[in-house]
Amino acid sequence: QVQLVESGGALVQAGGSLRLSCAASGRTFSSYTMGWFRQAPGMEREFVAAISRTGLYTNYADSVKGRFTISRDNAKNTVYLQMNSLKPEDTAIYYCASTGRPFPVLALMGYDYWGQGTQVTVSS
Repeated sequence: QVQLVESGGALVQAGGSLRLSCAASGRTFSSYTMGWFRQAPGMEREFVAAISRTGLYTNYADSVKGRFTISRDNAKNTVYLQMNSLKPEDTAIYYCASTGRPFPVLALMGYDYWGQGTQVTVSS
């Protein structure tokens, strides 16, 4: 069982930046591929970014490529999502997720554990 707790969501103006964090319980964090997803009101949950177990490999949705950066610190059992040049369309609840499957894992169904989400609101 893995417990994931996101933090860092906030209200920010367009063009601003935020860093989301996701703290994981357990001693096997480094064995999990980690991902970030988001869900806007009335929309389906969508893939944002994923990172391999060592952090060597990453993958991004086209909509965030060049603006968002996923990273992880296995010593701290934490994965991050640095979000720059935020746009109003980035407004959503952001979720982190973990899976024991090898990278890359881009589909929701590929992830086994989910956090409760953190709200990001970007004003125009």
